[in-house]
Amino acid sequence: MSMLETLNFLLTNRIPRRFATALAGRVARIESRLFTSVGIKVWEAFGGSLSLDEAATRDFPSLEAVFTRRLRSGARSIDSAPDVLISPCDAIVGAHGVVEEGMAIQAKGSPYSVGDLLLDQPLVDRHRGGRFVTLRLRSNMYHRFHAPCDGRIQSVLWIAGDTWNVNAPALKRVERLFCKNERVVLDIATPDPDAAVTLVAVAAILVSSVHLECLATAPRLERGRLSRHACDAVVTKGEELGHFRNGSTIVLFASNGFTPCASLTEGAMLRVGEPILRRAGARLSRMTPPSPGAAIQ
Repeated sequence: MSMLETLNFLLTNRIPRRFATALAGRVARIESRLFTSVGIKVWEAFGGSLSLDEAATRDFPSLEAVFTRRLRSGARSIDSAPDVLISPCDAIVGAHGVVEEGMAIQAKGSPYSVGDLLLDQPLVDRHRGGRFVTLRLRSNMYHRFHAPCDGRIQSVLWIAGDTWNVNAPALKRVERLFCKNERVVLDIATPDPDAAVTLVAVAAILVSSVHLECLATAPRLERGRLSRHACDAVVTKGEELGHFRNGSTIVLFASNGFTPCASLTEGAMLRVGEPILRRAGARLSRMTPPSPGAAIQ
């Protein structure tokens, strides 16, 4: 590991992570357009362009409003093929592959137990031999995530945990990092009974919370605790599921039978709506698919 990566790891992890995350949340909620304007300039100087020309509005009362911005109509196109799972978010592909012997890959040479991540044995069994895709949202990216297919969210499992950074230096140094951080597990029943899909939204340092559209409020849990919430939310492909307050990671699991699309390569930059996995003959849409180029509203 380079000296620069080591410095990055120390600066973003060897600090009081919970305190830093809570403080970042408080600062982000300060309503001042002047403070927000200055904050945007500072953020872009260190984190890259925020691509605000894609936003539905440029009038942001707070930094939180910047990070949780919605896109203008037509900014993202949704692949309408009924046998395709789309990328649920704008992200960089961190890793992808087959779940073998109950293990997935966090980074090269760093496996973790899917059971330790999901903490739900029926879900683990459902994804044996299936596919996993790790999607990392950088802090300057669009932070909302969407349904990869039509389906019904049957339950939400909220798991309290740590707030390690989820960038490359941390993933190389912290074993089973995803299994240690706070995360939300969304079980999605698809129109095809043989095709199971699970999304895991992994929080990180400076991510003050994860918001879900199907839950009125996020539970407050002590570290190491978990809570399961009954849910019966019908969603369509591309529909918004929730958002992060800052960049983080989504791990998508799909049952056996899915194959990667050409766009799914390690290090690739994806946008919401692009195809990532295909299951030949599957019907992942309940109704006639939208016309090509249908977009997030």
